[in-house]
Amino acid sequence: MPHCVDGRGEINPKGLEYYNNLIDELIRHGIEPHVTVYHFDLPQSLQDEYNGVLSPRFIDDYTAYAQACFESFGDRVKHWVTLNEPNVETLTGFDSGMLPPRRCSYPFGDNCTAGDSTREPYLGAHHLLLAHASAVSLYKEKYQATQGGQIGITLLGFWYEPASNSLQDAAAAMRMNDFHIGWFMHPLVYGDYPPVMRSRVGARLPGLTEEQTKKLSGSFDFIGFNHYTVVRTQADERAFDLKLRNYYADAAATIAYSLGDIGEYAPWALGKLLDHLRLTYRNPPLMIHENGLGDTSEISRKFQYDDDNRSKFLQDYLEALYQSIQRGSDARGYFVWSFLDEFEFLSGYRSRYGLCGVDMNAKERTRYMRNSAHWYSGFLNGGELRPPGSAYHDSA
Repeated sequence: MPHCVDGRGEINPKGLEYYNNLIDELIRHGIEPHVTVYHFDLPQSLQDEYNGVLSPRFIDDYTAYAQACFESFGDRVKHWVTLNEPNVETLTGFDSGMLPPRRCSYPFGDNCTAGDSTREPYLGAHHLLLAHASAVSLYKEKYQATQGGQIGITLLGFWYEPASNSLQDAAAAMRMNDFHIGWFMHPLVYGDYPPVMRSRVGARLPGLTEEQTKKLSGSFDFIGFNHYTVVRTQADERAFDLKLRNYYADAAATIAYSLGDIGEYAPWALGKLLDHLRLTYRNPPLMIHENGLGDTSEISRKFQYDDDNRSKFLQDYLEALYQSIQRGSDARGYFVWSFLDEFEFLSGYRSRYGLCGVDMNAKERTRYMRNSAHWYSGFLNGGELRPPGSAYHDSA
């Protein structure tokens, strides 16, 4: 979305032109735009001025930015996402310091020149939540009736499972689901942070006023989730006994292992996530905004059309989604990540997620349709989830 040059003031006209053209072109081709307002893209000027999301000043600047988007594009955009993966931005930016603004503190992160891993992730998440609620309130009061759109938020939705059959690991996995999912879902549904976080984080977890609670509760028309994997979890009560604790130490949990670039292939984990949301958070309307397979095998090859592993991945996860809907989940949409190979935030061009491939070695960045693109297109046009005679049909 079009940032102002210095984070506030006059809107960048070239940004407006670009997104107006993009939205119009999508609609011209029968594609309904779903727009994310903010995705880890805070203007550097606001980071320099007041440390970005660590300051409550972020809330007003973000709301003004969202308003500019509603006013400029709301006549055509009917699905708005206020924030993408705030439960990732806060940890990677302010706990481990792995991503911008690279703030952390010893012994929880390295190569950071400033930060406090014990406190800043919670403070940043707090202001992101309040900014979300502010934008939703603005949209519902001023724009929704005339523009006819919907607004929500998108979270990363790992599913945490115990690494063993021990009661300690089972409890750690439950805590991690509360810390990972409940951190944002509990305030959005019930108006406060999860009780387990209140008790274990203590005064480092910001409080909410009565007005803030009222504004947060129900501040969505839908909730988006980006889901890829299950994460195996071990209990680590020794970490909770330390004088200094960060997010994972507060949860007294460690990630035991994960497979591949993003984690363990486990379609059933999507079903568990959706059941958890249905049973714990009043069955909110849901969108799966990202789900897909990142493949690194074709980097040494010029082209790779044969990606039946990706087709199987999508078939398995779509089947899990369908079964969850049959059990009562209010899931209303599904997006494959991604229609096209692109620069991935954490892995550059190494992981290829596209249904359509891109030859990164070609000057023209030649595009080509993989087999998964043909399968998915056929499925969307009425084909079977697992066509008779396919390699995976008998395992359905």
